[in-house]
Amino acid sequence: MDTLDPGVERKVKFRLLPFLFIIYFVAFLDRSSITYASLGGMDAELGLTSTFYGFIAGIFFIGYFLFGVPGNMLLEKIGARKWIGIILLLWGTVTVATGFVHSAIALVILRFLLGVFEAALFPGMTLITTYWFVSAHRAAAVAMFMVAPPLANAIGAPVAMTIIDYVHNFIGLSGWRWLFIIVGLPAVILGLITFKYLDDNPTKAKWLTSEERINLVNALDADKLKTSSNHGVVESSFKSAFKNRKVWIVTLMNVFYVVGLYGITFFLPKIISSLITSASDIQVGMLTAIPYLLGAVSLVVTAKLSDKLQKRKIFLISATLLAGVSLIAVSVFQSIPIVAFLFIILGTIGVYAWSGPYWAISTQLDPRIAAVGLGIINALGNLGGFVGPYVVGSLKDITGTQMAGVVFLAVSLILAGLITMFLKEQDTNGGL
Repeated sequence: MDTLDPGVERKVKFRLLPFLFIIYFVAFLDRSSITYASLGGMDAELGLTSTFYGFIAGIFFIGYFLFGVPGNMLLEKIGARKWIGIILLLWGTVTVATGFVHSAIALVILRFLLGVFEAALFPGMTLITTYWFVSAHRAAAVAMFMVAPPLANAIGAPVAMTIIDYVHNFIGLSGWRWLFIIVGLPAVILGLITFKYLDDNPTKAKWLTSEERINLVNALDADKLKTSSNHGVVESSFKSAFKNRKVWIVTLMNVFYVVGLYGITFFLPKIISSLITSASDIQVGMLTAIPYLLGAVSLVVTAKLSDKLQKRKIFLISATLLAGVSLIAVSVFQSIPIVAFLFIILGTIGVYAWSGPYWAISTQLDPRIAAVGLGIINALGNLGGFVGPYVVGSLKDITGTQMAGVVFLAVSLILAGLITMFLKEQDTNGGL
């Protein structure tokens, strides 16, 4: 039987997606904690300029770029359970170690290593969805763990600033150091749990009955036939992925989008602080939570709508235009803080509305090149995560204001939307 039993799909969702959400939530806490550490005294203690802070925030993505493709290939070879468990242990240890750095160079090295160890996580999780979910339902599936980043920032912002303020100087360590130690430990614990909890694919899922496993495998196999290429044999997964037109369009979209996404991620509290100068650090953390919470809502809503309508391009173009235009409006209305803050909210909603439809398109690759293709898309795309923070930090040092960087991020997001127009209909509804 090739039709997936809805009861089996629900069982898979409840077993897999909450766990992937928790892993990605912790991963994003670890990578974004530097944002709040910067506000909480790290820059002053280590003597960092805005440019160098942007470089340190972005160096994560150089490690991410270098190890994204090989990491994803290792995941496919070793299996999701072992590989994700190992990298959780490694990046958790690196995050804890960051709390003990005493030089900018040590911080650069650890941020680079964090990128190395997290590199295979997100493309690995999207690859895992191809093992467990049919293509028509992947946007909603991806959205269930993609909602982790905005929620991690929404919850993490006020909590991080509270830790920095109230755990400051406990046993002689600054509050920002305790932040890294506290957020790093859950990754280590999750790594140990992963070895027991996660299954590599449906055939190894003992929590499904034999009939349920057969139903799921048959439905997935039938779905793969729709998305597999009918243009001959794949001679080499890497060579075929590298020559694939859709892989490069989707990668380029991701580059410009990620410039905007991580420029916002690593500078949003600083932007809000520059607009509302009377706010305390904890108040800035609470204000930062608002756009991220609404961004999380927009992510889930647009993912479900794009699955229901099976229309991806219109959501992607609309989301990036909303984000870009709103960020330009932030710079225009910077002298009216409440209006500028409202546009920050709209911009963040647009940024996160992109995720579900985008990754639904990205996972509709020929299954024979999916592991390598997703590695290329994520690794090269995330180079934008270096460019965004570094350019925003540099523009702050050059101009003395955050607004030049905000406009730069707006332009990058609009370009991501314009590149989307080059996708063909078969690119968004199956096929290569």
